[in-house]
Amino acid sequence: MTSTPTVADRQPGPQHLIAASAQELTKVYGTGDTVVEALRGVTISFRAGEFTAIMGPSGSGKSTLMHCLAGLDVASGGRVQIGEVDLTGLDDKAMTTIRRDRIGFVFQAFNLVPTLTAAENITLPVDIAGREVDREWFDTVVDRLGIRDRLEHRPAELSGGQQQRVACARALVGKPSIIFGDEPTGNLDSRSSGEVLGILRAATDEFGQTVVIVTHDPRAASYADRVVFLADGQIVRELQRPSADDVFEVMKNLDEIPAPNGPGAAGAGSAASGPIDRSGASGPIDSRAGSGPDEPGETPPEANPYEVR
Repeated sequence: MTSTPTVADRQPGPQHLIAASAQELTKVYGTGDTVVEALRGVTISFRAGEFTAIMGPSGSGKSTLMHCLAGLDVASGGRVQIGEVDLTGLDDKAMTTIRRDRIGFVFQAFNLVPTLTAAENITLPVDIAGREVDREWFDTVVDRLGIRDRLEHRPAELSGGQQQRVACARALVGKPSIIFGDEPTGNLDSRSSGEVLGILRAATDEFGQTVVIVTHDPRAASYADRVVFLADGQIVRELQRPSADDVFEVMKNLDEIPAPNGPGAAGAGSAASGPIDRSGASGPIDSRAGSGPDEPGETPPEANPYEVR
């Protein structure tokens, strides 16, 4: 009996322990009296095969950090790497290639093309890149996500949960080094939220996929191996394999926690050592994940991250 293929099996070339990293990252909006420091010297690494959640109050810089890491926004200072590739100074064409070939995206608004079927949406990044779709991997992903009977449906014919499953499949089928999710359950009810979070959890446990999400919801964060907390553009705390209650307690007292070891400092954290029970792909969670619009001073994700801006 053959084993289920993993993302690592499907990615060409050598594998790297660190899937993405930032060093002394800064982001400043405005000038003069209107200047806002969204990121203040953030240093962080994300290990391959680890699920990380980034949390913080509105305006903390968490979405700005993710957008800079994903090449959706340009930092004011510091460096960002995806694997061994330094994003600093890349032009639009090179950055688009990195986003298309190395990064998967799962957004709150799904970002599916309404005129395409689910199957066509799933393979869109690979098709734009002019690459051949790995049909064995495609079959593995759509079967694991339970959407085979929806492949010929267009987004308007799918529920919100089904649309986000398609978005997750799109991110996985491209065989990225890392998947970024910006409030991926923010538009879903509690049951669909639990299903999507279970899928992202399984992507790490079963496929070896690196996943980073931004969320407001402690229950969503509890699916992660590691939770990183931001406040005022700096990393102030980390938790390893926390419960929802653990996350809630830190969020409740976040204003009282000083930034450790200087501005924005944080290490790679520990890699996941094995599967974690997070209620499974079909287990509902109790409250709606995510809340509200983009944070003040932070840039929304572009409509199509796979094309040159």
